[in-house]
Amino acid sequence: MLNAAAAPRLESLWDDARVEGMSQPDLLLYRSNLLGSDKRITNYGGGNTSAKVMQLDPLSAKEVEVLWVKGSGGDVGTIKMDGFATLYMDKLRALKDIYRGVEFEDDMVGFLPHCTFNLNPRAASIDTPLHAYVPKSHVDHMHPDAIIAIAAAKDSKALTSEIFGNDIGWLPWKRPGYELGLWLEKFCLENPNARGVVLESHGLFTWADDARTCYETTLEIINKAMSWFETKLDGKDAFGGPKHTALSPSERQTVAAALMPEIRGMVSAMQPMVGHFEDSDAVLEFVCARDMEALARLGTSCPDHFLRTKIRPLVVDFNPQSPDLPATLASLKPAVEAYRDDYAAYYERCKHADSPALRDPNAVAYLIPGVGMITFAKDKATARISGEFYTNAINVMRGADGVSTYQGLPEQEAFDIEYWLLEEAKLQRMPKPKALAGKVALVTGGAGGIGSATAERFLREGACVVLADIDATALDATAERLISTYSKDVVRTVTMDVTSEEAVASSFAKASAEFGGLDILVSNAGIASSAPVEETSLELWNRNMSILSTGYFLVSREAFKLMKKQGMGGSIVFIGSKNGLAASPGASAYCTAKASELHLARCLALEGAPEGIRVNVVNPDAVLRGSKIWSGDWLKERASAYGKDTTELEEHYRQRSLLKRSVLPEDIAEASYFFASELSAKSTGNIINVDAGNVQAFTR
Repeated sequence: MLNAAAAPRLESLWDDARVEGMSQPDLLLYRSNLLGSDKRITNYGGGNTSAKVMQLDPLSAKEVEVLWVKGSGGDVGTIKMDGFATLYMDKLRALKDIYRGVEFEDDMVGFLPHCTFNLNPRAASIDTPLHAYVPKSHVDHMHPDAIIAIAAAKDSKALTSEIFGNDIGWLPWKRPGYELGLWLEKFCLENPNARGVVLESHGLFTWADDARTCYETTLEIINKAMSWFETKLDGKDAFGGPKHTALSPSERQTVAAALMPEIRGMVSAMQPMVGHFEDSDAVLEFVCARDMEALARLGTSCPDHFLRTKIRPLVVDFNPQSPDLPATLASLKPAVEAYRDDYAAYYERCKHADSPALRDPNAVAYLIPGVGMITFAKDKATARISGEFYTNAINVMRGADGVSTYQGLPEQEAFDIEYWLLEEAKLQRMPKPKALAGKVALVTGGAGGIGSATAERFLREGACVVLADIDATALDATAERLISTYSKDVVRTVTMDVTSEEAVASSFAKASAEFGGLDILVSNAGIASSAPVEETSLELWNRNMSILSTGYFLVSREAFKLMKKQGMGGSIVFIGSKNGLAASPGASAYCTAKASELHLARCLALEGAPEGIRVNVVNPDAVLRGSKIWSGDWLKERASAYGKDTTELEEHYRQRSLLKRSVLPEDIAEASYFFASELSAKSTGNIINVDAGNVQAFTR
């Protein structure tokens, strides 16, 4: 973040002991990961690194010079060895002989595969010529906010000279590609003592003859820019000074939870979108500022920024000092439609004869005065990263506007990046979305065997999952296990008592603020009890009804509210029980409560159908392994009811079934996935028994 207060400087993390004995490619990987580990140096997926290395050619058995450069679509912070493209330098130099000029520069990308060294399958990026033609062994290209703030200023050339003198040069805006690679080479040859260059509206290139010097040069230049900004911004109000005071954290969450499902429903026509809410200090300073709307209209400057966030955000009509949430909600639809119309007009003004078709015209970023920023994208990670990129853009605007005049990219240049045929080709290479991509699920009883197995099944298919459970300790352990496999982006937890209206409403609001809304509810929280009717206390009866009947009603009611608000339909899955259809001795309270679940599901299927909300039931039986209800007295009680020892119960249930098979949590998860997914798009009011066969529970 760029501000007047002194911020910690970037420190060299280079460890000589660690790099001892490393090859040049190993050093490149090490350097890349160090650079990508700090978002002040570059954003996720932004920038690239390279090294020119002498290696043995497998064809000639002679030493040849090879360019190792970050491949297309990679991230320097997390890149591994297989993320680098490798190309013969002599072939890259030979490309100059067939280059026909700037109007044909995109054709040169098609020649890069012909330069591949050692059959490396990693595709080379559009930035490859920029690295190849710099006459130094090691090159870094980073996107630090402190440098882009200079690059995006109206007088960026003069500022670059003022800060760096002849040490760092400056080149005017040019779309990345072959021609810019030649510009860089020319600059280096004409300025042999320069250690880098600022690219207008783009970023920073630095170079050196060894890996460590290159890395530390990059840090040095960024630190110098940060120090300069601190001196220049001292005592100045950012963005014209404050206009609003931010709401409290809880109030901000409330507003976000109210707005996000409404926006999500409006922007998910082409594919379901996932939301992310950000109210960091940098974002709040911007959305509370006097000049926020004017600066937001200028759009972003760095290509990486607007490729992730579109050319500009949508500013939501909200006054934090006189909040009128119903009025704001009412204003969303016309605002979203106006943004779409404006985006379509931008497309029509700027398109070329061969431009790709108009893409999703909805905004990615939504700025709410006094509240923060919401971003929507095809998945949670992309939504979060889009928010990070717009935060980078805010930092850039803060710096550039504080020392000069901020300028976004010219509209046509922005369009030519966004609808670049090479960028379109990259999009077309993206893997097909998983079955539940963009979908948000909430699973009650999420820490238990069935709940956690169901959550894992959904995560495997690309969903975001909110785990809800009353057992906070078990909930944390389950979340930690799932996060280790599927990432923190897609797993959230809420400690929830399904019998509490307040707790249920609060949990669904948190799901809205975390992911933007809800598509799938799996109502699975439960207990089990066993007692002859004459020994069944009113307290036991009420406890069964409260959790298994009332609890299912409360979570379903909240899900209906949310799903109707979105207008995207939805799927509700009740985890019932064989006992809802077939009576069992000594379990009247449990069986009756489970039977009520089935009828509630039928009622909700009728109410939900006009809204596209499907409601179905999965009926398990005898799921012992991993199930929390079998860890208490229920195991002993059911064993006693059948005259068995507890160790014999699983075998008893297996032999009792028609198929003579045990039922596992994963089996219930598979049936739940069927009802949650488009595989069952034409099913509602249905029951699937997953009980290995029980004639008493046949539904017909």
